[in-house]
Amino acid sequence: MPTNSRPRIAIPMPHSIDHEYAERAIPQYERAIEQAGGEPVRIPLDQTPAEVVKIIEHCDGVLLPGSNADVDPSRFGAARSPHTAAADSRRDTVDDLLLQDAYNTRKPVLGICYGLQSLNVYRAGSLIQHIPDFLPEDLRTRVDHEAGKKVAVAHAVEIENDSRLAEIVKREDWGGHGFSRTDATAGKSLALVPGENKLLLPVNSSHHQSADAIGDDLRISARCPDDGIIEALEGTTPDHFVLAVQWHPERSVEEDAPSRAIFRALIQAAEARPK
Repeated sequence: MPTNSRPRIAIPMPHSIDHEYAERAIPQYERAIEQAGGEPVRIPLDQTPAEVVKIIEHCDGVLLPGSNADVDPSRFGAARSPHTAAADSRRDTVDDLLLQDAYNTRKPVLGICYGLQSLNVYRAGSLIQHIPDFLPEDLRTRVDHEAGKKVAVAHAVEIENDSRLAEIVKREDWGGHGFSRTDATAGKSLALVPGENKLLLPVNSSHHQSADAIGDDLRISARCPDDGIIEALEGTTPDHFVLAVQWHPERSVEEDAPSRAIFRALIQAAEARPK
């Protein structure tokens, strides 16, 4: 890649039917990629697979964004929960094409919220279809995972200290400031503190599903410390950057150093990938 060329990051449109949602959501991801030094490339959901493949051949990395759809539970062998939203088969088809190309050619992958779930199912994992139905009754109200944009910091995540995600967020200069779990839920969003082989990071939250059984060649890199819900996955292949987070770092890149670091890591991996 020429030194003056920015890595091109393929981003599928978030939804094929709810166009108002898709057009409202995708600019945040595009801005985050641009700020990190990449060039976002919208991948339409109304093209044939052959047409999509032609577009993604010229991309250097993949960002799988959130969606207001849910992955079809038949894809991981489960009966549909009454809380499961309608599937978006066109989005799933494009995600699968992007992931197939990324795994074949070692293009870096970043999944966000629905993107984590899509990645996990693609890798033969499964999902919790509705978190409150999964948790014991005494844990169901500890964390509102569906808090949405109205809550800047919904809860903390504990990041495994030996993970790629920990390496990414620890690159930032925190100036020696830390916070407790209580501080995190109170809304202090710009601090990080070492724990027992984990790092504690406050995040936003807009999901009612999460990963359950973990897909092939993936590992858990973060959980919610209050209820154990999986909050981040990453690939286990050393020469292939694969990272997925259950929260929305694109919403907080202006204020939050770890959010910026996640997008920069994707761009750096795309730049470093042998062509």
